[in-house]
Amino acid sequence: MADPRFFDNQGPFSVADLAGIAGDDSSVVGDADLQVTDVAPLGEAGPGQISFLDNRKYVPAFEASRAAACIVASEFVDRAPEGMTLIVSPRPYRAYARVAKAFYPGDPGQSGVHTTAFVDDAAQVAADAVVGPNAVVEANARLGSGVVVGAGAVVGRGVTVGDGTEIGPGASLTHCDVGARCQIHAGARIGTRGFGFDMSPEGHLDVPQLGRVIVGNDVEIGANSTIDRGAGPDTEIGDGCKIDNLVQIGHNVRMGRGCVVVAQAGVAGSAQLQDFVVLAAQSGVGGHLTIAPGTQLAARSGIMRDTEPGAKLAGNPAIPAKEYFRQMAVLAKLTKDRNRQD
Repeated sequence: MADPRFFDNQGPFSVADLAGIAGDDSSVVGDADLQVTDVAPLGEAGPGQISFLDNRKYVPAFEASRAAACIVASEFVDRAPEGMTLIVSPRPYRAYARVAKAFYPGDPGQSGVHTTAFVDDAAQVAADAVVGPNAVVEANARLGSGVVVGAGAVVGRGVTVGDGTEIGPGASLTHCDVGARCQIHAGARIGTRGFGFDMSPEGHLDVPQLGRVIVGNDVEIGANSTIDRGAGPDTEIGDGCKIDNLVQIGHNVRMGRGCVVVAQAGVAGSAQLQDFVVLAAQSGVGGHLTIAPGTQLAARSGIMRDTEPGAKLAGNPAIPAKEYFRQMAVLAKLTKDRNRQD
């Protein structure tokens, strides 16, 4: 159960209502009028609570669960405990996300501009925007309807922020335009100076970074991640991208729609990530490369050359994942054989 100190429960809901919220033509098996008060994991759920099953690995936990209701795929309906009401969905995890959001839509927070915040007279702030304690909104910045600026965050001169975007505590935005419904978490840095200079024994000479960061709609940028502004061309983050905590995006990078970049990954300057690229944790992409649509890079791997659409890569330098794991298997066998000889 979610801790009520931090999360406000909006339940109860009937199973019929939750099936409608789940979408994807979800259907009910059992008592559609059953009242559900909360969401909970399979192993912890009890009377009045709903859970979900999305992975065959957890079928035993599903069979033993005491949950009043569960969201499942049709193939698992026959494995349900007696008396459990089911919401049958083709995409149980997605359905659960919608249901959980109905119970916990988020903290409404404060309203208006906090007395300790600074908002420049030349800034444009929507009447229903929220500016938290000690936050700063500089001249000519524009905050759309429903924007939330967390405590201590800074929205720099001329920055635009689209409707419904939330900016976490201590984040800073400069030289950027941010779309609607984005989530920018605590400590993120968007639009800072790109890493560009001329190297010389006389001393390294900084090259002015004169571009911007353009962030699309429905983008999430994790805590303490950084996105550098362009050197001339803009750095671009496409609609629906998910960027985890502690990620570095270099200057002039262009990311297409729906890319996923996991914690501690890095993308070097002027690289292009086309639609739906996935970079796992601690992976890296070299500069000036084109990463084709649907490419997936395994954790702690590094891409050194352009990729083909849908490529699944691992290793450093990255190679096709199947080949990489075959090499690892051969290496393990050679090591084992050598140990036997010794």
